[in-house]
Amino acid sequence: MKTKIIRIGNSRGIRIPKSFIEEAELEDEVEIRVVESGVLIRKVHAPRAGWDEAAKKLRERGEDGLLDEPVSNDFDEFEWEWK
Repeated sequence: MKTKIIRIGNSRGIRIPKSFIEEAELEDEVEIRVVESGVLIRKVHAPRAGWDEAAKKLRERGEDGLLDEPVSNDFDEFEWEWK
């Protein structure tokens, strides 16, 4: 699809068809960057998105424990004092 670059104040912009926005699952905020062949526009992924669901699945499978068994050391043998 071809489109024209339009003036938006001192900037320029393009119109993205609704069908493209829906197919790409774009929302109100997008990430935009220059790549070798042009400009890349993609949806913003929230940090840690989906972690809650992944943690639930691990818990259901019984795989939510520590990777290594706890190891005791000298710090476990006496009460700590903050100075």
